[in-house]
Amino acid sequence: MLPARTRSYALAPAAPGRAAVLRFLPYIARFKWQFIASFVMAPLGVLISVAIPLLLGAIVDGPIAQRNLTALLWFCLALLGLGVADAGLSFIRRWIMSRATSHIEADIRLDLFDKLQRLQMGFHKSWESGQLLSRMMSDLGLLRRFMSFGLVMLFMNSIHIVVVVVIMVVKLWHVGLAVLIAVIPVVIATFVLMGRFGKLSRRVQDETGDVASSAEESLHGVRVIRSFGRARYAYRGYDERATKLAESGVARMNLASILWTLLEVFPNVLLLVVLVGVSFGVSGGVLTLGDAVTFVTLLLSLAWPVGSLGYLLSFAREAATAADRVVEVFDAPVTISSGTSRIEAPAGRLELRDVTFQFDDATEPTLSGLNLTLEPGETVALVGGTGSGKSTLVSLIPRLLDVTGGQILLDGVDVRDLDLVQLRSLIGTAFEEPILFSMSARENLTLGRPEAIEAEIAEAVRVARADFVYDLPWGLDTRLGEQGLSLSGGQRQRLALARAILVGPRVLVLDDTLSALDIHTEAEVEEALKSTLGGVTGIVVAHRASTVLLADRVAVLTEGSIAHVGTHQELLATVPEYRELLSADYSIAMGEQSA
Repeated sequence: MLPARTRSYALAPAAPGRAAVLRFLPYIARFKWQFIASFVMAPLGVLISVAIPLLLGAIVDGPIAQRNLTALLWFCLALLGLGVADAGLSFIRRWIMSRATSHIEADIRLDLFDKLQRLQMGFHKSWESGQLLSRMMSDLGLLRRFMSFGLVMLFMNSIHIVVVVVIMVVKLWHVGLAVLIAVIPVVIATFVLMGRFGKLSRRVQDETGDVASSAEESLHGVRVIRSFGRARYAYRGYDERATKLAESGVARMNLASILWTLLEVFPNVLLLVVLVGVSFGVSGGVLTLGDAVTFVTLLLSLAWPVGSLGYLLSFAREAATAADRVVEVFDAPVTISSGTSRIEAPAGRLELRDVTFQFDDATEPTLSGLNLTLEPGETVALVGGTGSGKSTLVSLIPRLLDVTGGQILLDGVDVRDLDLVQLRSLIGTAFEEPILFSMSARENLTLGRPEAIEAEIAEAVRVARADFVYDLPWGLDTRLGEQGLSLSGGQRQRLALARAILVGPRVLVLDDTLSALDIHTEAEVEEALKSTLGGVTGIVVAHRASTVLLADRVAVLTEGSIAHVGTHQELLATVPEYRELLSADYSIAMGEQSA
């Protein structure tokens, strides 16, 4: 696991803005009737809860004082009916909200995944995957739990507190006034504590993403860590992040404990105030014994609404922070958008006109003023030293990156104007670092063309010399491990090459795709590729002379510019730099040429 690097994502302000709330309104609107029904049932539940203490007071002053057993029975049945109604409303409300919020969570998660698929590669390079995973999983789960439970309960408990205080003010104004005076410092303290709680919540949720990133890096790089004997180093790095998360979590919990304790003690203080006021009221003849029972029961009914207020407010703050974190991804600008143009009869003519590319955080362009034309069926090899811009150039063709200057034309149409789906169906790409997925070999092969038939799959496998797939335990239906690590590096490269060929592209881009193959397998693949490249336009990033021989022409990149273009023989004879780049394979190349 690498040491923690400075995060490039911006921390949201501690106080969540309206944008986070407004961003999710369209999702909530789909289930507006469920929310309306729940928020209508909430006040009804409060009225039932308040009616029970009022009914108890009426029982004390009525049937009990008058010793009327028949009336007492009816009152008891009424109490039972109110209890059943309250329980029924609570069940229906939670059932409705749980279903609605589960669908909302699923919709947001799908849209978030879609947004991540459309964001440019620069975004994914600047964000740790653990941060994105924590937003997709834990943050959205927190939002769902708050919407299904916390939001309605916060609304319901607030109404309950207000209604009880109003009843107290109406029945015995000086007691109600005392309750209001006691509330003011508690409200002020709550808002002060919640501001600090919001900052700590943001820190905890960000550090949770850091820990997830550390774990993911360590698990993916476990072979490297073990091979260098750096298990203790990785442990210390993970321990450092986990410790920071634990310390922040404890600080947040300490603050929450203060808030919860304050709100737990508050009802007891109110009980003392009310008992004193009620005692004077009863002794002075202002209140009946039934009124006293009503007052005390009403106050006791506040124990849960007030006591849970601290939990619900902290829950609300955590949910608001989670919403901000999710909105950060939703609001990230998509710089690569699909065009509307289509090519009706694609031929595969590729043209680079004054192509320039510069990364956002770079002071100098990576590529500058590239001009090159590839006719349909022609293959050009890109040769250059490390950092010359070869991989960046091939990423511009399928628009994994977009040019910052100039144009790339496919059959005379700027690739930025083309429909992205068609563009990427016309361009097959295989990278030096092949990415395979935890699915069957067949699914990995047909990723770019699910409708491919067996004969087409077999031909792609033959050309890429990936016949090993038939020797797997269940052949093509064998499930590969995560990132295809159950295969060797050369096998992964060949499978990725077969996947690119199977697309049936008009332009085939090979970014040093054969680097992990032994010399004999490479020769076999290159021989098979010659027939394939004869029918498509090919761009091959090459480091070996044997790979260069696949091309009709060679373009030499030097410091982001095309310094030389010509055939292999021409460049060998006239460009010393080219000879130096291929010096390791020079004698082999010349021998093959003379043969």
